[in-house]
Amino acid sequence: MTNPEPPMAWRYCGNQIKRWRERAGVTREALAEEASCSYEYVKSMEAGRRKPTLHLLQVADGLCGAGGLLIAAREFLVPEKFLSYSQDFIRYEAEAIVLSSFQPLLIPGLLQTEETVRALLGAHWPPLDDETIDVRVAARLERQLLLEKRTRSFNFVIAEAALNDAVGSAEAHRRQLHHLAEAGEQRNVTIQVLPGGGAHPGLNGPIVLLETPEHEHLAYEEGQTAGVLYSDPEKVCIVTQRHAMILRRALSPEESVRFIGKLAEEL
Repeated sequence: MTNPEPPMAWRYCGNQIKRWRERAGVTREALAEEASCSYEYVKSMEAGRRKPTLHLLQVADGLCGAGGLLIAAREFLVPEKFLSYSQDFIRYEAEAIVLSSFQPLLIPGLLQTEETVRALLGAHWPPLDDETIDVRVAARLERQLLLEKRTRSFNFVIAEAALNDAVGSAEAHRRQLHHLAEAGEQRNVTIQVLPGGGAHPGLNGPIVLLETPEHEHLAYEEGQTAGVLYSDPEKVCIVTQRHAMILRRALSPEESVRFIGKLAEEL
């Protein structure tokens, strides 16, 4: 399996550093020594395989006489808030008047505490750098402000497995469960638990249904390395039917609150 191509911003920035370095007659060895890094790092960075640090940009800018042009590239190297394949979904989610989701293994992102978000991103592989984690934690927490839009409806079905699996410490997981219960008290948020056991359509993975302000219906499915958002009526209809089947097996909102509360007490 081939490795994914590095971001265009890395490749362009690295190429510009190389061009400015060669124009100024500065060797890679000299740049590496001045920036207190290895020759191989500079080589990989110029090839676009590694992300240039702000320190290296500053050193290269001064050493090569770029007059701030290399430092200016910093704003294009800020990590993406969301995975590239999910960005279309994020845009539609921000405007949706109805969101209905099912999660078999994870607490939905809109309901995660900061501790849960950090634990999940910290377990990402390949590992994410600290800056990327901070940016994505902030972005996910910012998304949760959508729940405050009282004229919009949010319906979550969460499998029992996701509620039992503590992604952080027991205390952090208890706080996550309490957070779920509190979120479910909002009049525009419904949380239901799908008890474990038996075969059902939800075993095939998470799904999200969206209704836009124009009453267009969309469906989103996400896997390990890709996400698909589609509006094809036939496909949306199939996902809607699957979601309906899952709902039939779920506990009522009232029963779900009691279920979540009991789990929290037992931790």
